[in-house]
Amino acid sequence: MTETDSGPPGEAGPGEAGLPRHAGLVLAAACVAQAMVVLDVSVVNVALPSIATDLGFAPGSLSWVVNAYTLVFGGLLLLGGRFADFVGHRAAMFLGLVVFGVTSVVGGLAQTPGQLVAARAGQGLAGALLAPLSLAVIMVTFTEGKARARAVGVWAMVAACGSALGVLLGGLLTEWLSWRWVLYVNVPIVAVGLLLAWASVHDRRTTRVRRLDTVGAVLVTVAVTALVNGLIRAGEHGWGTTGVLLSFAVALVAGAAFALWERRTAGPLVRFGVFRARSVWVANLVVLFIGAATVAGFYFASLFLQNVLHYSPLRAGAAFLPFCLGTVVGAMLSGRLTPRLGTRTVLTAGLTLGAIGMLLFGMMHAESTFVGGFLLPSLVASTGVGLCMVANTSLATSGVSADEAGMVSGLVNAARQIGGSIGLAVLTTVAAAGSSASGSGDAVQRLVQGYDRAFLVTAGLCAVAAVLSGLFAPGVAVSRPPGSPGADSVTENAGTVDGTAAPA
Repeated sequence: MTETDSGPPGEAGPGEAGLPRHAGLVLAAACVAQAMVVLDVSVVNVALPSIATDLGFAPGSLSWVVNAYTLVFGGLLLLGGRFADFVGHRAAMFLGLVVFGVTSVVGGLAQTPGQLVAARAGQGLAGALLAPLSLAVIMVTFTEGKARARAVGVWAMVAACGSALGVLLGGLLTEWLSWRWVLYVNVPIVAVGLLLAWASVHDRRTTRVRRLDTVGAVLVTVAVTALVNGLIRAGEHGWGTTGVLLSFAVALVAGAAFALWERRTAGPLVRFGVFRARSVWVANLVVLFIGAATVAGFYFASLFLQNVLHYSPLRAGAAFLPFCLGTVVGAMLSGRLTPRLGTRTVLTAGLTLGAIGMLLFGMMHAESTFVGGFLLPSLVASTGVGLCMVANTSLATSGVSADEAGMVSGLVNAARQIGGSIGLAVLTTVAAAGSSASGSGDAVQRLVQGYDRAFLVTAGLCAVAAVLSGLFAPGVAVSRPPGSPGADSVTENAGTVDGTAAPA
């Protein structure tokens, strides 16, 4: 396989251990892009009351400030990953960053609800390109086992910490400046990302990706968008409503049509043969559960702090700082332990810790304190998240060739997004049922009953993922330079993408 580099003139040659000298800048650019995408999912949450007051949102429509981003982001992730492979990583990163910056300014200047929702949809479009791309550029730059593991660890740590930091940043900006700054803050981040991308990210086009599968792109976008829309509506209006059932029906039909088309077309958007590698299908299945558990767990923890313990938005954001600390510790431990103990052991241990942490969250009550009730679950769960996200991301991307880096990155991100949407929709219903079933006459106690039940189900999701990992995850993830012999042989004793045996 050959690649075309069109980076800046005078680009440095390979550095230590076969890595290009700009590898550190590539990692920084990828992390800046990923941080902005993840932050934008949560940074507006704290500002929603101020947005509603200022722009005059009608009752029930305010959720679309969040949903517009989530819907477009989730629906276009697979297309975004393959589009980056098609046009080149350098061009795609520039395009994604510029669109994100422009739509952030438009959103900050919005004078009507429609203008803000449209801007948020534009941010979702840019995020769908940047999220898989940020991981893809790491995969094609860091081709050696330890170097790639460290780089993926940093990327996963940024992804895991982003939501918690988004809540804190949103509280600070809303309280000290105005809600508009939760959008304007992206502008300097975009500027830094553009400088880093210009200095380091090459145009990674390959001879294999000659055209974009337009029909497949339309079908999968319709399928995923309809699925996410149905899940959002189910969380708001219930599972049996006409709009929800219609969305799920569209998702099913479009998904089936996509699967049939991809098996028949040349140059498919998703090459289903990649799932013959055990590392790929296990990692994507596990990340569905991780996404469901972490998104829903974080959501209900935020509600518990504000609705039960009566924290202000700013104080609630600050309460998640230990979660960031635990994630960093878990990521660092994962980098050290995975080479010694193997991917399966570290991933299973991380998911088990996540289950224990969520179980401890489910034991909180109305008289809980931060130190006595919230701190320990935060540290246990976040350490597990750091361990399992790093190990699972490394597993999903091990041995993937450069021309499919965007595709695999899109799959992982789409699985996490869909898992989060499913988890939030289902657990919102679980929490509501738990509150309704409570015999208490106290409104706060009814909330606690519902939140605790949601936490217990979240713990169960982590436990199921731990069992799946323990049973099916390969013991060791093998990372080879893309294009090298056996690069498609992803894991030890796992089979390969092409069905051949992995070389010893």
